[in-house]
Amino acid sequence: MLPQTSLALDQLVARAQAAGRAPCVAAAVVRAGELAHVAGAGTVLDRPGDGASVANVQFRIGSISKTMTAVLLLQLRDQGLLSLDDLLYRHLPGTPVGSNVTLRQLLAHSAGLQREPDGAWWERTDGGDIEDLLAALTPEKLALAPHHGYHYSNLAYGLLGAVLHRVTGLTWAELLQQRLLTPLGMTRTSYHPADPFAPGYVVHPWLDTLREEPRSDTGAMAPAGQLWSTPVDLTKWAAFLADPDPAILDPATLREMSAPVVMNDLDTWSGGHGLGIELYREGERVYLGHGGSMPGYLAALVVHRPSRTGVVAYANAYTLHGKSLGRLAFDMMATVLDGEPEAIAPWRPAAQPPSDVADLLGRWWWMGREYEVRHDLTTGQLVLGSVTRPRPEVRFRPEGKDLWRGISGEHDGEILAVLRDGDGVPEALDIATFVFRRAPLLGD
Repeated sequence: MLPQTSLALDQLVARAQAAGRAPCVAAAVVRAGELAHVAGAGTVLDRPGDGASVANVQFRIGSISKTMTAVLLLQLRDQGLLSLDDLLYRHLPGTPVGSNVTLRQLLAHSAGLQREPDGAWWERTDGGDIEDLLAALTPEKLALAPHHGYHYSNLAYGLLGAVLHRVTGLTWAELLQQRLLTPLGMTRTSYHPADPFAPGYVVHPWLDTLREEPRSDTGAMAPAGQLWSTPVDLTKWAAFLADPDPAILDPATLREMSAPVVMNDLDTWSGGHGLGIELYREGERVYLGHGGSMPGYLAALVVHRPSRTGVVAYANAYTLHGKSLGRLAFDMMATVLDGEPEAIAPWRPAAQPPSDVADLLGRWWWMGREYEVRHDLTTGQLVLGSVTRPRPEVRFRPEGKDLWRGISGEHDGEILAVLRDGDGVPEALDIATFVFRRAPLLGD
């Protein structure tokens, strides 16, 4: 990273800590899967909280845990063990709220469920087990009708954790360790704090004194917000959300999770929610991620998928005066994307494509509009681009002999069928009844 970019990031973190009156603020940046920068300011563990000292110190990540719960559920869906349109009742029979809400609605906070479970404030007290959580449910926990709109619910994620347990027989913590933390090498992300970890505080608004907060085990509500991680370790999760390992999650599934299900800001349309993932618009850029808070802690994770850039940020205080931690993460992201040129991959000549692909390449026409088809040898995909007017290119993956499946753009999900003449020469490409030909014939 350029020296001026690193300095700007350090200054953003230092200002957030000083103006926000938090004992320590820490942040890290990842680009293309590689740790790019760690910044810290304040004091943590009785030492100056610079980047070097905070890199591997744990903080609570709060509701960022929900993004991992969502990935676990989508993994099971991809294995055919459940459907997102299953009623909750199917997996938790007898649950008073389970007969008219779906797993998809729970993931997207559109089920209308009450925000919190009953009892003491779950973030500050040790939680009970799954049976305790289910026993406390009543029909009144549906605060709004399903499909009413966005209504954030921690309770929804407690119930999704119960579904994971019923489907697999494993606890949420066991699933998390086996399916995500171990494969991703997240050795400093854990259910309970592991030294060194930053104590969490409430800062008195007038005296600037500190009160240390309890570090509760949230029990059945852990899938909504329990985990601890470090600036360095959580960047591994940010890198995964930017560019997932197909052995862990199909990239198409993450793309599905990142599509808006419900808007959480109907005035400006600057925020929405996908399947367990928050979506944000800042100017012309769209990000995904999640915020987090637990008593004594704030956390933020923001990812820009097109550039494979991620920012994570922490504060070991329950409030940050003057600027939210999420705002700090967005400002850091803009600093990186505006100030750091993306690496330019050199062009290299390609090997000869297969003959049944080579004869598809070149110019095609539809309704007087000219298109070009090329082959991406790295991915094995066909790429359809408009020559006549600016349009996002469309990519197709092989689906069978002379069949290709759209995976992006306006033909996402559609089939491209190659139509050949009697000699086997391609004469048309049929994309969902849109027929492209080698000459600019009208009327197709």
